[in-house]
Amino acid sequence: MTDLLICIISTIGAIAILLSAIGIIRMPDFYLRLSVTVKAATLGVGLFLACAAILFPDVSVTTKSIAIIFFLVLTAPVAAHLIARTAYRSGVDRWKGTQEDDFKDMEDEDDSNKSLKPSNNK
Repeated sequence: MTDLLICIISTIGAIAILLSAIGIIRMPDFYLRLSVTVKAATLGVGLFLACAAILFPDVSVTTKSIAIIFFLVLTAPVAAHLIARTAYRSGVDRWKGTQEDDFKDMEDEDDSNKSLKPSNNK
C-alpha cells in the first residue's frame, strides 16, 4: 500500500516538474516563465520530499523533509517576486499581449520615496 502511494505521489510530482519544463518553453515572456517555473517546480519538489518522508519513516528524515517543504513553500514565492520586481525595474520586455501595467504608477511612487538624501549638516 505504501509503495502504491509513493508511486502516485511521485508521478504527480514528476508531472508537475514536466509541466514546469514545458512552461519554460511555451510561455511568451520572462514573467510568465518565472511564474510557471516557481509554482510547478515547488509543487513537484515538495511532492518528492513527501515521498521521501513516507519511504523513510525515521523521525529525522520526516522532520527534515517537512522542514525543507516548509522553507521551500515559504521562500520560493518571495524569491520569485523579488526576481520579477528587479526584472521589471530593469526594463525587461513584457509580452506584447499584456494589456495592463498595474505597477507603472506604483513604481513612480516608489521612486519618489528614494529621493531622501542624507543632509550634509556638520
